[in-house]
Amino acid sequence: MKPLRSLLAQPLRASRTAQPLRFLAKSTHAYSTTSKVNGITLRHPSGRVFENVPTGLFINNEFVASKSGKTFETYDPNNGKPIASVFEAGADDVNAAVEAAKKAFIVWSKFSPAKRGDLMYKLATLIKRDQAELGALEAYDNGKPVGQATNVDLSLVIEHFKYFAGFADKMDYGRGINVREGIHAYTRVEPYGVVGQITPWNFPLLMVAWKIAPALAAGNVCVLKTSEKTPLSALKLCQLIVEAGFPPGVVNILSGFGPTAGDAIARHMDIHKLSFTGSTATGRKIMAAAAESNLKKVSLELGGKSPNIVFDDADLDDAIASARAGYVFNQGQVCCAGTRLFVQDGIYNEFMARLKADAAEVKVGHTFKNGMDMGPLVDKLQFEKVMGFFEEGKKEGATVEFGGERIGTEGYYVKPTIFSNVKRDMKIVKEEVFGPLVVVENFKTIEEAIKKANDSEYGLAASIHTTNISTYIKVANALQAGTVWVNTHNAFNAAVPFGGYKSSGIGRDGGAEAIKEYTQVKAVFVRV
Repeated sequence: MKPLRSLLAQPLRASRTAQPLRFLAKSTHAYSTTSKVNGITLRHPSGRVFENVPTGLFINNEFVASKSGKTFETYDPNNGKPIASVFEAGADDVNAAVEAAKKAFIVWSKFSPAKRGDLMYKLATLIKRDQAELGALEAYDNGKPVGQATNVDLSLVIEHFKYFAGFADKMDYGRGINVREGIHAYTRVEPYGVVGQITPWNFPLLMVAWKIAPALAAGNVCVLKTSEKTPLSALKLCQLIVEAGFPPGVVNILSGFGPTAGDAIARHMDIHKLSFTGSTATGRKIMAAAAESNLKKVSLELGGKSPNIVFDDADLDDAIASARAGYVFNQGQVCCAGTRLFVQDGIYNEFMARLKADAAEVKVGHTFKNGMDMGPLVDKLQFEKVMGFFEEGKKEGATVEFGGERIGTEGYYVKPTIFSNVKRDMKIVKEEVFGPLVVVENFKTIEEAIKKANDSEYGLAASIHTTNISTYIKVANALQAGTVWVNTHNAFNAAVPFGGYKSSGIGRDGGAEAIKEYTQVKAVFVRV
């Protein structure tokens, strides 16, 4: 498992050159069909040219117009200007995608697990081939630094498809049970069939991989809706799905909005499993829609307000680096961001001074400018929300140690922001900001640190920094969080499950646990 800062240190695969960097589509595949909506060419001021970028809905291995003909625009967070118009899915398009998936399941269910794995591994290989293009397109649409999109996000995407490709023929497909003489019993582990999936905008391709890789390995077919804020990279991935040789309808990806396409997926009577990543508020609506329709199985990866605990004996260099990763990475737009920082009294003053000095060194700038630590926030709505938290913290009396303001007048750039002298009932302490804001508190004892860390409705992740084994074991065991990192932050691996406690969700992505989310168990009794 590579730590985050190790991935960030890798050389950028799509470095800026004096000549335009042209990305071309490849299209040799077994299940090719004629697209009903042609791709477009995007020309970025940096000199990058993206050719044959899809804008249609991906249904049955075709890019098609929406039934309504409606489109919406996606915007460049660096300047707020439109990038492209893509077709907007509605309930009728969800129905069409589900029908295509139902027909595909008849074909897909006859594929051997090894054959499913072969196709997934081929897809991973194609993503690796086009890693620079996909990373650059994602950065363009999302605003994150291109080096992070290419080296971190896409590396994890490839890892997930490879891991679950290998898992496909190694699943637990059932067991025999010794009941009594004359009776043989066994279980079968079976896919749900058509599964619905809804992904967020902060890690567009990685969240697609988290959803479809285990679902496909388990034998399901997918209808997935991406966020309306960042549709482009997932649509580009669809071209590789066709090229890899997946039969039509096995994967269907729709661009659209939550109240229309998302709600239609959540309520669809022919979808029997639903996976959602997003806010806790929307997660509650998803659960209600699933209950009000066909009681489909639901897994939810929701919001967080993760504690980061630094003890007196911590390695301060590592702790500062992890603190930065906790609230600066991806502009703080991370569900498991370490935005509640608890520092023990003995090192509080030194740590705060170093944290502020580190914040001053964070490089904030254009997505395609080399060496940036932060790009802009994803869009105007998120920018205004984060700026609102900055102002709320000031109004409630917290001390701004660093930042708390925007950068420039164009684009959605903000400074990394540190608040101290906070109280438990402040909004910046209780609510998920989804921006580069961290609140810092002191503590005296282990027990106080645990109590403060657990004083949240969320329980997605947590970090501990100490060189004492007994301390980290005691604290890790006591924390109410689905993931606990020790002497690091934001470490991920496809083999390791990820999910939350409390209001941070239900179920797990990643690892063998993800396969269980996409399978159901049948018991069979046989009289012999």
